[in-house]
Amino acid sequence: MSRIGKKPIEMPSGVEAKLSGQTVEVKGPKGTRSFTATDDVTITVDGNVISVEPRGKSKRARQQWGMSRTMIGNLVTGVTAGFKKDLEISGVGYRAQMQGNTLKLSLGYSHDVNFDVPAGVTVTAAKPTEISVEGIDEQLVGQVAANIREWRRPEPYKGKGIRYKGEFIFRKEGKKK
Repeated sequence: MSRIGKKPIEMPSGVEAKLSGQTVEVKGPKGTRSFTATDDVTITVDGNVISVEPRGKSKRARQQWGMSRTMIGNLVTGVTAGFKKDLEISGVGYRAQMQGNTLKLSLGYSHDVNFDVPAGVTVTAAKPTEISVEGIDEQLVGQVAANIREWRRPEPYKGKGIRYKGEFIFRKEGKKK
């Protein structure tokens, strides 16, 4: 039995969910999101509680049960609190700044990197060495943060590069004489 799938999803005040077929649409203060589940699960909306049940005992039904519950839970979290990823830039001369809808990164290349921010995500650079990615879609926020990090991943010798806030970089010892 799925431990995650058994838990009902409580919707806070100000959030409403609509069910049409296998599609759940959640509307909240930050926006509207929807998720379409497979036919392996049954979704029910009772007042301010959403519950997910498997149809049958197959392995696929049990897999979809926990995954569907988590996806619907992420919809509720996204439209109420939103998701946020923080990035840190470390390295001499490495910096970031926002110019309109473009993130301008100076990362030691011969040119500046211009990263166009996709719709649905807000990127801010409060300090030149800190980047914050926010939005209501967890997958999109994580993908944008990973794309920014990919321009200069942290290297193991000096630790220079773009890393997630709180990420541990395993450091290596340099060559010896």
